[in-house]
Amino acid sequence: MQEQVPDRELESYLAALSPEGDAETTGSGRRFAQGDVLQVRLPGIASEQLKELAAHRGLPPMALAQEWVLQRLEWEAQQLHQHYR
Repeated sequence: MQEQVPDRELESYLAALSPEGDAETTGSGRRFAQGDVLQVRLPGIASEQLKELAAHRGLPPMALAQEWVLQRLEWEAQQLHQHYR
């Protein structure tokens, strides 16, 4: 079984995105967002596509992926709400 290694680059990026007022610090002074950090493994082709699209938009790949996930979650919530009306 392979051990899960924290993605320090992602943690650092998310910490940089979080507003100062929402940031918390660890004992070492590192900031971290109030959200969860999730790892997503993509097939190589999908990873390359994400990198290319992100570069085209001038964004880091993780920012584009986060944007897409948040958009999809909002859409799914709307669909669920409409279904139970």
